[in-house]
Amino acid sequence: MSSMASLLLLFVLLSVSLRTTESQIGVCYGLLGNNLPSPPEVINLYNSHNIRRMRIYDPNQSVLQALSGSNIELMLGVPNSDLQYVASSRDNARDWVRRNVVNFPSVKFRYIAVGNEVKPTDGTLAPLVHPALTNIHEAVAFHGLKDQIKVSTSVDTTMIGVDFPPSQGAFKGDVRAYIDPIIGFLVAINAPLLVNVYPYFSYSGNPRDISLAYALFTSSGTVVQDGSNGYQNLFDAIVDVMYSALEKAGGATVEIVISETGWPSNGAFGATFDNARTYYTNMVSHAPHGTPKRPGRAIETYLFAMFDENNKEPELEKNFGVFYPNQQPKYNLNFNSIQQGFESV
Repeated sequence: MSSMASLLLLFVLLSVSLRTTESQIGVCYGLLGNNLPSPPEVINLYNSHNIRRMRIYDPNQSVLQALSGSNIELMLGVPNSDLQYVASSRDNARDWVRRNVVNFPSVKFRYIAVGNEVKPTDGTLAPLVHPALTNIHEAVAFHGLKDQIKVSTSVDTTMIGVDFPPSQGAFKGDVRAYIDPIIGFLVAINAPLLVNVYPYFSYSGNPRDISLAYALFTSSGTVVQDGSNGYQNLFDAIVDVMYSALEKAGGATVEIVISETGWPSNGAFGATFDNARTYYTNMVSHAPHGTPKRPGRAIETYLFAMFDENNKEPELEKNFGVFYPNQQPKYNLNFNSIQQGFESV
């Protein structure tokens, strides 16, 4: 191969790599505020800051209309309040997908998240998640969209029973009846598990044993050595605990997408502007690089959230925004850059 051809091939490979990692960060768009911009203004804000992915928690028709033609990839939520409807029949699920997906052909749907943080112990909602997943997936296929849209559910990390070291991660015994069928479903359709990951809550709940630096990606060296894997930050440890738990439950092939992660800037212990800025900045930098268990594999990540939402409770829940409601950036995050230096507090 000539040197010119080699250079061209290298350029193509680098371009593909850059496109793959550059778009890994999305932002969750919540609407629980009385002072938020209009949906068209929000879409313009995403585009002006090169935020190419969005998560919304319900099929808000004004938001879906504003997204039409925007080229922003969307994770659309089936809210917990809709689980009974879509789980009860295939016709209902087909109707839900028709109204909220098919009717918006110019929106780039990436995922449908069926339920958010449903507790395995919830006797009302938990039994609905698996049938809702299967019905929504069938509905997506029925409408000819199964090659475009992945169907999954969003979980938190409270289902973990063993969380240290990461290689020993395992689900609690009493959640296996809930999570195992979901994992089997995801394996069968080759879809990721959506996981909400919050090092903030781990740190604020146990600051004696978890250092702030470990939670904020600012540790100067390895904090946890687990066999051949060294952990410098809590985020990686949590994600790899989930991967280990998936492996033990028959989900070794299931990828993890971080459907929420964030740090509050006010309202509780450890919730400061500087800590939040450091976390978000370093999270954006870290996502392309993977975890010790899955090195070099970019982590698709959705920051929580786009705006401070003043109708939420308790107080700290009002302060997760990366933008102010007046559309000014809180932290000047660089969504255009793949490689960013880590910020220290």
